[in-house]
Amino acid sequence: MGSVAGEECSVIGDKEDIGFIDYENDNSICNHNIHAEGPVIVSNPFPFEGGKPRFGVKGETVVEPITIENTTADPVELWSVQLYDPKPEGSFTLSVMKPPSLDSDVEYIRSFLELSSLEDRVLRPRETITIWLLCKPTELGMHRTAIHFSIGDERLERVALLIAEDKISQSMASDKPFYRRRNKQQLVLDTYSADVFVRGSRPAKPHNRSFKHWLPEYRIPSDIRELIENKQAPDAIIEGLTKRSYVSYFRTLVNMEEIKLEEDMSSYDMECVYMRSKGQFLTLEVPGLAEKRPSLVCGDHIFAKLANEDDNGIRPFQGFIHRVEADEICLKFDKKFHMRHRTDNLYNVQFTYNRLNMRRMYQAIEAAERLDTEFLFPFECFKKRKIQPIQVVPISRMLNEEQVSSVDMILGCKGGPPYVIHGPPGTGKTVTMVEAVLQLYSSRRNARILVCTPSNSAADHLLEKLLSEKAVNIEKKDIFRLNAVTRALEDMKPEYVDFCYVVDYMFQSPGLRDLMRYRIIISTYTSSSVLYAEGIKRGHFSHIFMDEAGQASEPETMIPLSQLCRGDTIVVLAGDPMQLGPVIYSTGAEHYGLGKSYMERLFDCKFYDKGDENYVTKLVRSYRCHPEILHLPSELFYQGELISCKDDDRSSSMTLIDLLPNKDFPVLFIGIQGCDQREGSNPSWFNRIEASKVVEILKNLIENHGFREEDIGVITPYRQQVLKIQKALENFEWSDITVGSVEQFQGQEREVIIISTVRSTVKHNNFDRNHCLGFLSNYRRFNVAITRAKSLLIVVGNPHIICQDLYWNKLLWRCVDNNSYIGCFLPNRQEVSEEEVSQDAYLDYAGEANFSPPHATEWGQVGNLIEESQNPVTDTERGQVAYQFEETQNPVKDEAEWSDGWK
Repeated sequence: MGSVAGEECSVIGDKEDIGFIDYENDNSICNHNIHAEGPVIVSNPFPFEGGKPRFGVKGETVVEPITIENTTADPVELWSVQLYDPKPEGSFTLSVMKPPSLDSDVEYIRSFLELSSLEDRVLRPRETITIWLLCKPTELGMHRTAIHFSIGDERLERVALLIAEDKISQSMASDKPFYRRRNKQQLVLDTYSADVFVRGSRPAKPHNRSFKHWLPEYRIPSDIRELIENKQAPDAIIEGLTKRSYVSYFRTLVNMEEIKLEEDMSSYDMECVYMRSKGQFLTLEVPGLAEKRPSLVCGDHIFAKLANEDDNGIRPFQGFIHRVEADEICLKFDKKFHMRHRTDNLYNVQFTYNRLNMRRMYQAIEAAERLDTEFLFPFECFKKRKIQPIQVVPISRMLNEEQVSSVDMILGCKGGPPYVIHGPPGTGKTVTMVEAVLQLYSSRRNARILVCTPSNSAADHLLEKLLSEKAVNIEKKDIFRLNAVTRALEDMKPEYVDFCYVVDYMFQSPGLRDLMRYRIIISTYTSSSVLYAEGIKRGHFSHIFMDEAGQASEPETMIPLSQLCRGDTIVVLAGDPMQLGPVIYSTGAEHYGLGKSYMERLFDCKFYDKGDENYVTKLVRSYRCHPEILHLPSELFYQGELISCKDDDRSSSMTLIDLLPNKDFPVLFIGIQGCDQREGSNPSWFNRIEASKVVEILKNLIENHGFREEDIGVITPYRQQVLKIQKALENFEWSDITVGSVEQFQGQEREVIIISTVRSTVKHNNFDRNHCLGFLSNYRRFNVAITRAKSLLIVVGNPHIICQDLYWNKLLWRCVDNNSYIGCFLPNRQEVSEEEVSQDAYLDYAGEANFSPPHATEWGQVGNLIEESQNPVTDTERGQVAYQFEETQNPVKDEAEWSDGWK
């Protein structure tokens, strides 16, 4: 009979089963709805719609006719039609009868027959017959089967894919097809020259007095800007980091970062938008502002022009932000702009990047040059220090042996290189630091203590911890919480506002004399620059504590250290280098070292790396996680040293008995094959099938197992998935369930954590690897994500995608081995050894600047590691090494900000 039409679409052949079908990546599936000419033509079941599989409703039978056409003048034997490897099993059937409808008579309904195969039929010349494929989805996610058609001497195969959804996932569907945003017109401005724009009206200054030390502008040198914008690496970073090159090295890295941030801010520019009058202001609605995308604060400014004036050489107007209210900003321009404003005016708006924190880092980098060599480069100091610990009676009775020892060493320290407290989540690093601060406050009247954290929330948490210790009564006059003037007053709990300085409903800084009277000052890293600006001298603080030090870049860490440290200042760093590091947006800057924290760099020194007690204490007792939750991160990242000390919560265990397949193993993997989607011009991804499954789990936990909303957290890597889940939770009025990214959950914990991994296709998985997106190929995100849960961890994801990552592969098969996997069929098992995991993490350094290669003692090797991971380059190409990454990758630390390069 010759070749059968569609044979080129075969995907099964002689395999025992179909395996995982990637509808986005497998050409045979992508093209299976293309009809070829031939003697026999078989239609394709469930043809794709918009490049995606068809959707059906869970619990409702979906029917699809399949036509078989004999185009020849001869009869053809149709020996059989058989279902092949349906997944889930039993979800598909065949029939030669048209399925009955609601108005079918009883006799027809009774006679209707469903089978797994149809046998022996002759196709007459030019005849077309129809058979029916029925899918009865009983669970969410992908349903698929192959159908074998044995025709004459040939066999033809067709694949049927159907994604089952429910009412919740249907409510998340969008009628806005995804499209790439067109290039925006740019208001080409020299934002530093008043000649090219009309100045706006600035907000009133927080106080009238002058700072003792003003912050210079620190403009990016034109030659450096030209090199960076031309994708060439400046000499300062090619030469590597040394004591001599410290300032030029980090200054150049921050230049690179700032240029990238300027570029990223332009992605928020708006065309043809309205403004409305509101008292003395004009207000502009900014989508994403509530989620700080873009992040705008009082004092920032924008540029605006009438939309029809772009090409007329008319100067744009500068507008300053006076207030930020939910999703809109209140602006003040020059009087002429307000006088000419009409409600129907359309404006083009350009956002500008706030350089304040960058300028603070430049200033700190310059000041760091005056720090002792042993402080910046302790591995160049050949003399090992010896601390005489001062043994004290712990104020907190909850401290363990390692924590008490750490406090004793801190109290005995005389200065020199920082003392480091490090350890995984839940081991009490912050508790230890709070104990040390309280000991100093209680026993040393002359001690002056500065405590810094990367974020306001972390600083507020430390204030709360210090004040809540009943054994030590910290007087109100002795402790001060320093806030940035741009922070909203309502952002802080009312009971702690009394420990701040507030004038006219704005956070401000008191004068120098008042600042010097406080015994404890708590601030963020960047806001601590105010202390230097007000005139606090080096050595005023006897102790500087830096919490979550692994999350800050080195220039950021230097803001309090370089300007306030003296040789005898005791500096304590606390953090975990195996968790998420600094958020860096420039690929080049990250790969050349800006993504490596100062604390992590200290471990290049053998005194820290080898765990010398005179330099470092490692905390290994975890009070957060159930032992089975802690087991895998302990083995993968902490040399198996972690000890679970979590109290045995029997009431929680009893609650979970009928929820878990294995009540002794509180890690559950729910396999589901969904569909990656985007909508409108938003580049962020969502998977509404997974999102619906998450809501189903939440409903079970709350309504059937008695968990409180505040005890549950949902982690997912894509902003759009966060929004979809949050929107669904509004319908249940579950407002106290936190849904967010890994970055948002670092430092937090919940009784129950649910992780939605989103990805369902290899094609998008590979894209994520290249662009540093999602969970895969980022061991730090993995580590943070799976260590937020105290009692129960539930992972919802596609096991065929997850298994391609070394660490997630370990988690998946550990769940399977402990009878704690439910859901779709599993991939073939591929064991990965511990050596391969370690080696993969090492090799991934070329694409993950936050990983410290084992035993890398020379920071100058960073550039070499990057080059070795690429094709060999010539000397003339050397300057472009860092920017080969810039051209092929757009690393994103919070996926919602990804712009897909179409700005």
